[in-house]
Amino acid sequence: MPKRFLQNYLEYTLFLSLIFVVKALPRTLALRIGAGLGLLSKVLLPKRRKRALENMRMAYPLMPEEELRNNVSEMFRHLGISGVEMLLLDTFKTKEDLEKYFSFHGLEHLREAYKLNKGVFLLSGHLGSWEVGTFFLPMLGCPADFVAKQMKNPYVGRYFNRLREAGGGRVLDAKHGARRIVKSLAENRAVAILLDQHTTPSVAVKVNFFGRPAYTTPIITQIAMKNGVPIVPCFTHRTKDNHYEIVFEPMILLAPDSDREAVVRNTALLTSIIEDAVRRDLTQWFWVHRRWRE
Repeated sequence: MPKRFLQNYLEYTLFLSLIFVVKALPRTLALRIGAGLGLLSKVLLPKRRKRALENMRMAYPLMPEEELRNNVSEMFRHLGISGVEMLLLDTFKTKEDLEKYFSFHGLEHLREAYKLNKGVFLLSGHLGSWEVGTFFLPMLGCPADFVAKQMKNPYVGRYFNRLREAGGGRVLDAKHGARRIVKSLAENRAVAILLDQHTTPSVAVKVNFFGRPAYTTPIITQIAMKNGVPIVPCFTHRTKDNHYEIVFEPMILLAPDSDREAVVRNTALLTSIIEDAVRRDLTQWFWVHRRWRE
């Protein structure tokens, strides 16, 4: 029996045990434990902690060291809560859950974009509680698909995909996903893409993010420019009482143009929108990611 298979199976068994415990607890207690695990991970993962400190220090060079370290600690706490939130995605089921935990701002911008009948790009990033859109978008009557990378452990990956699709959305594999994205848009569905991760330089453009060059996928820009697809920035922030504030910003319509400079310019525009959203609460962004690479 291959070693990788045994490792995957063991990880999956432990993962199911964790889920059983989390779902047996009251939601508030489970999230509180998640916060504690997040702070513990700051201690157990020194390389991640160092990377977060370096990234935040470069982004905010004038920030006092004590404030910076406090923000990094709060970010780890946030990541721990986010991990538990994802395990509880399928516990949101009804309109009552929608009304109890979610508040929306600018929902009319999303409605207007759907009316163009060209599909909708939902622009977002690893900010706040980015996974909960898999629940609230279908519940709002907005058909949506979510682009996600596949995990190394296929058993855990399939479980997470079931969680993401429990509300009625669909998961699109990020690898070779352009054709699936275009098909979804042709069905007048929204396609949510997180545009704030490092992309292989050979298929990326380089734009500034917090004043530093970052390789970024141009896929939203290219498809939107070619097909006239509206782009609606959407960000979900967790409140102190573990509710969610969702902000939909006015839709963006990019002029048709195949010129590379236009692609870079428009990708920079979308990246700057994500940066502005991160600055509204920097402790809820994924600072442990190697976003800037040469």
